[in-house]
Amino acid sequence: MPKLKTKSGAKKRFKITASGKVKYQQSGKRHGMIKRTTKQIREHRGTNVLFKTDGDNIKKYFLPNG
Repeated sequence: MPKLKTKSGAKKRFKITASGKVKYQQSGKRHGMIKRTTKQIREHRGTNVLFKTDGDNIKKYFLPNG
């Protein structure tokens, strides 16, 4: 049986924490900042954790390693 590979798109976008949750980078920070309020820019800083059910779906892409 061949090796199971991680989806390369998922490994670029998500990280799995030590407790098994899935972290992701928040969207909406690449361009067009002039249209967004300061509050929106501030709230989209850093990373977030996915809801459990969404995280479980993403973990299927990390089968051998997640």
